[in-house]
Amino acid sequence: MSETPKNTLQYRFDGPEDAPVLILGSSLGTTWHMWDRQIPDLIRHWRVFRFDMPGHGGAPAHPCGSVGELADRLLATLDELGVQRFGYAGCAFGGAIGAELALRHPHRVASLGLIAASPRFGTADEFRQRGVIVRSNGLDPIARAAPDRWFTPGFAAAQPAITDWAVQMVRTTDPGCYIAACEALAAFDVRAELGRIGVPTLVLVGSEDQVTGQGEARTLVAGIPDARLAVVPGASHLAPVEQPSAVTDLLVRHFSSAWQPAPDATVGGQSALAAPPVKPVLAPSPPPIGPVAEIGPVEQPEAVPGGVGADLYDAGMKVRREVLGDAHVDRVIAAADDFSGDFQELVTRYAWGEIWNRPGLDRRFRSCVTLTALVAGGHLDELAFHTRAALRNGLTPAEIKEVLLQAAVYCGVPAANSAFKVAQTVIREETTPQE
Repeated sequence: MSETPKNTLQYRFDGPEDAPVLILGSSLGTTWHMWDRQIPDLIRHWRVFRFDMPGHGGAPAHPCGSVGELADRLLATLDELGVQRFGYAGCAFGGAIGAELALRHPHRVASLGLIAASPRFGTADEFRQRGVIVRSNGLDPIARAAPDRWFTPGFAAAQPAITDWAVQMVRTTDPGCYIAACEALAAFDVRAELGRIGVPTLVLVGSEDQVTGQGEARTLVAGIPDARLAVVPGASHLAPVEQPSAVTDLLVRHFSSAWQPAPDATVGGQSALAAPPVKPVLAPSPPPIGPVAEIGPVEQPEAVPGGVGADLYDAGMKVRREVLGDAHVDRVIAAADDFSGDFQELVTRYAWGEIWNRPGLDRRFRSCVTLTALVAGGHLDELAFHTRAALRNGLTPAEIKEVLLQAAVYCGVPAANSAFKVAQTVIREETTPQE
């Protein structure tokens, strides 16, 4: 176990000190205990390093705003321990961290396992919406829904103790850290970079996974040059928990046979020496996947307008999507034509690329100012989507109510009355958990 400064992560080691290091990364809302049933077999060959994300499993609540920042904290922890090269297997969010490490620090990663992973997890809107739910209702709605997302119905019914454990694990996560992790996943997208992952990679997916299923797995296999697919029958999203033996056997086989030697044998610290050969337990091998050519290339975004304002346009479109959501921005851009297109470009560059991007106010303050101005002007249509934006920017429903009460005094009661009706509808839609 460890004491945890702000720039590192809570961790634990299992297994012999002189063995090569294998890191296990967990899913959002879980702790390192999701790997407990893999440990007895893995420590026969490796020294297993597990870590908890901030605010998970009692770890200090120092939120991370991006997958890259989490990867940096993990490397800072490993640097303090003298671990230079390692194998890495991660589930879901843990897989995103593994892909980030393989892309940004390829000399550190000897071999990679991506479980229930994706180059892009859903959409940015979905994860920011989840953050709104947690900010408004706490983690209880997310916790109660976790078994349906993580396990097959038969497993959840037959294993009530594990189901209850899953609910409590999410429920006891720090809400702020969970929201920050949602924001990190909202921004994560490595679809165009998969070809640069240069280590042997096992892509493992449960046959019943409805969260990151076989489509996402095949996209990873098609994009990563040295990748193999394994589908675990009878498993959903948390395959290591639901089918521990099958997942363990696949990990042992992969990391025993595909561990890349260090490029420089003189690298110091604990390096990834080849693990002793083992006899695979799982037979026969998973059936080969179909030709990867059936998976088309990743679509590239359309070029943005060039010229002097291109950088402002790029920055503005990024902020606009983060604040208003991809779905809203896509609708607006799709509706633009020769008559309105120049106006949309102006709004993107000037309002979003310049004003919303200024460092003098954070997005919460800018949402307060915007809501007040829209009430004063009676712009109820824009008030609706800026109420959604305010929730995404971190305002709670109670804080939005205070903004509108303040506006009633200075902008007029009739204007505030109309604004309350619009905001009330939006808040109900955005903060009601989906059953």
